[in-house]
Amino acid sequence: MRKALLVGIDNYPSSPLAGCVADAERMGELLSRHHDGSPNFECLSVLSSKGDITKASLRRLIGELFASDNDVALLYFAGHGTFNNLGGFLVTPDAKSYDEGVPMTAVLTLVNKSPAREAVILLDCCHSGAFGQLPAIDNENANLRLGVSALTACRETESAVETGVGGLFTSLVYAALNGGAADVCGNVTIASVYAYVDQTLGAWQQRPLFKSHVSKLIPLRRCAPAIPLEILRLLPKYFRTASEEFLLDPSYEPDALPKNEEHEKTFSHLQKYRSAHLLVPVGEEHMYFAAMNSKSCRLTALGKFYWNLANSGKL
Repeated sequence: MRKALLVGIDNYPSSPLAGCVADAERMGELLSRHHDGSPNFECLSVLSSKGDITKASLRRLIGELFASDNDVALLYFAGHGTFNNLGGFLVTPDAKSYDEGVPMTAVLTLVNKSPAREAVILLDCCHSGAFGQLPAIDNENANLRLGVSALTACRETESAVETGVGGLFTSLVYAALNGGAADVCGNVTIASVYAYVDQTLGAWQQRPLFKSHVSKLIPLRRCAPAIPLEILRLLPKYFRTASEEFLLDPSYEPDALPKNEEHEKTFSHLQKYRSAHLLVPVGEEHMYFAAMNSKSCRLTALGKFYWNLANSGKL
């Protein structure tokens, strides 16, 4: 079972925000389903527009999220964050000085003691980078246990930017989960989300932090694959070894005569590999000319990676 808690807080008495509720809502909608409509996370959205969120209620909800032995437990928080000599805090509307909300140390302790096999933390708030590098006497609780990943909007010394319609960080995470960070098979992992966000933000913008202690990367969401899996699995059929070249001739090109339907079908598959950067024509810029001039095509480094997966039955 995959369970997600999505928290969005706008109604801070002294410094209200505008897009956190909307961000939490749309993240919940996206994470609840894969691209094909099949169920993904069971999402609970807790929004300040639907009731008061206090330090006690937020801590209770986070505790309930990580109390069960789920396959994956995911926490998303959008709101204010703060940082002082006691560490970082997820700020709630009933904040007081040095009691601003839920301490990130408390969240980390709950995560480290959770029976959930995998835990994912997504924090879109100022100073969120304090999560996982906190001043703590108990050094064991200051580290991430195996199976935990955290992606934060910024460093502990930085602010998280609002775009006017929501958080900049969330907009990028949403785009990554919606296909921007998908691999050829359509899988999006927390590492690929970080790579997408990191490469999109410039050197002078807020810098996201990624902290992870995992032995494997689980897909957070499945998007449409760049190539249908049944075609991707045919790579070892067309290339007997990963280094072999596939020899083409004009019969593979649909415009050539006489027609050869079997070759044309093969060529359509090769064109799909080409569009996903799994192969390149040899001696020509385009596959059309490689076929018409009886040249060949070969797998790229990425193509060899997926050839190995297909050849070993891992696709």
